[in-house]
Amino acid sequence: MNIDFNKNNDGLVPAIVQDALTKEVLMLGYMNAEAFEKTKTTKLVTFFSRTKNRLWTKGEESGNVLNLVDIKLDCDNDTLLVTVHPKGPTCHKGTDTCWGETNNEAYGFISHLEDVIKDRRLNASASKSYVSSLFEKGINKIAQKVGEEAVEVVIEAKDNDADLFLNESADLLFHYLILLQAKGFEIKDVVDILKGREK
Repeated sequence: MNIDFNKNNDGLVPAIVQDALTKEVLMLGYMNAEAFEKTKTTKLVTFFSRTKNRLWTKGEESGNVLNLVDIKLDCDNDTLLVTVHPKGPTCHKGTDTCWGETNNEAYGFISHLEDVIKDRRLNASASKSYVSSLFEKGINKIAQKVGEEAVEVVIEAKDNDADLFLNESADLLFHYLILLQAKGFEIKDVVDILKGREK
């Protein structure tokens, strides 16, 4: 890795720290060549503290260390992307990130869809919302819908119509997300089970 530590007069390069799992940006620090080498050697993210004017391993006092996963160099060779597994909150103020955000695993549009389903369950009227009407009909109706959609996915899997297969798959996933919420769970709970099975 050919890092241009001489690009700035202070010999430092920005190091953007990102959670390897959630992809959330946790903080920004600065590394010199010595901090970079110590990070690689110890597998604990170490910066050059401009305030303390010395090397500083994140969490050296609090115990909230950043366990190194990988380091990538940007296209100009002067900025690092440091992926980590954080142990505890990253910010010295006690928050998960230095921007006050919660470092939760998110699943893009699926997480958005879960939020919409939750909102419809809590706030929409059954006469105006399909989701709300399913919740009003109860767990048996929701489970029945999941079963129906699962059968339709199997049927379409045996044919060669990709569009129908994908649409039925979307219907199954949508109704499964509703069923999860009806049982008091989210997709994260299922992902946690899958992670536990990984060998």
